[in-house]
Amino acid sequence: MNNCIFGRSLPLQASSPTARPAKARPSVPAPSPLPQPPGPFNGAAEGEPGAGAVPNALSGASLPGGWRQRPVSEAGGGRRGRGGRRRRWQRAGTHAAPRPTWPAALPSLAAAATARCPLTSGVSVCCCLFILFLFLSELTGFITTEIVNELYVDDPDKDSGGKIDVSLNISLPNLHCELVGLDIQDEMGRHEVGHIDNSMKIPLNNGVGCRFEGQFSINKVPGNFHVSTHSATAQPQNPDMTHVIHKLSFGDTLQVHNVHGAFNALGGADRLTSNPLASHDYILKIVPTVYEDKSGKQQFSYQYTVANKEYVAYSHTGRIIPAIWFRYDLSPITVKYTERRQPLYRFITTICAIIGGTFTVAGILDSCIFTASEAWKKIQLGKMH
Repeated sequence: MNNCIFGRSLPLQASSPTARPAKARPSVPAPSPLPQPPGPFNGAAEGEPGAGAVPNALSGASLPGGWRQRPVSEAGGGRRGRGGRRRRWQRAGTHAAPRPTWPAALPSLAAAATARCPLTSGVSVCCCLFILFLFLSELTGFITTEIVNELYVDDPDKDSGGKIDVSLNISLPNLHCELVGLDIQDEMGRHEVGHIDNSMKIPLNNGVGCRFEGQFSINKVPGNFHVSTHSATAQPQNPDMTHVIHKLSFGDTLQVHNVHGAFNALGGADRLTSNPLASHDYILKIVPTVYEDKSGKQQFSYQYTVANKEYVAYSHTGRIIPAIWFRYDLSPITVKYTERRQPLYRFITTICAIIGGTFTVAGILDSCIFTASEAWKKIQLGKMH
């Protein structure tokens, strides 16, 4: 019988059809040396003596008794042939399929890489977008100044001498300026009628009305200040106390947009439709407020709550002259606002945690998706076969 290797016919020793190999490993007759073309399977390439030797000539060839011979490189088993190679014997049709060489495996590797590439790319894009979103969120929080408030019992402005600055701006459109005056009194015995320091009267409606603007100080004790005609030399018969309050504030004016407090709670109060002969009582609860910026500079202001009532007062002598009363009392609780910004080390730590955690989760997710995809492919191939 002949065996074809590289397109050449190689004569093999014929054997009887009834011949059977012994239990021991049979000896194989050496093939006749033939000239071989240059290549990786000649004797010289395998390191065997003699350029004409063909150690692989019978690899996979049918031998007497249905045996095949193939070279093996693993230790143990088979007979060692020339050049230190071992030969193992198997019956024809029972040997395992040879493993694909590197050039033959390239298409399968490329197919696996192509199948995995879309999954990896999709997960990577999602991770990058997620990291970008979290990074911008943290950057915005780092740049933005945070306002923290707290409450405590204390007098924050101890250097004020026990005084509170007041700013009042009110219009009385139906009362002449010579009749308008400001009176101040408190529980410390202060009683001042017709206060004129740091005040100004502006005529309205061709002198029919008046706008009063004034800045003054009050003591840090319960008391009141009121706009009335008490300081006028001649009292009007029917004074009209309808009014509009433009501004009433205590302490420093805070120019801070992030702090929303009742620093001018009566600003815009309109009582033009009220009874002209009625008195107006505004009961104020003043709350000390401190604002501290990032540099540590403090501003002292006051918020207040307000309740009001309107009435016409009478006594045994007749109707009492109406007035606009501002009765105040101070709260022992102080509100403090402090500007704070997130420390740089905390921002860096958060960014590192975001990146590391996102990539860790992305790796686990990518592995799970790819494993599920491969399992699904195997199931589909099994159904097809």
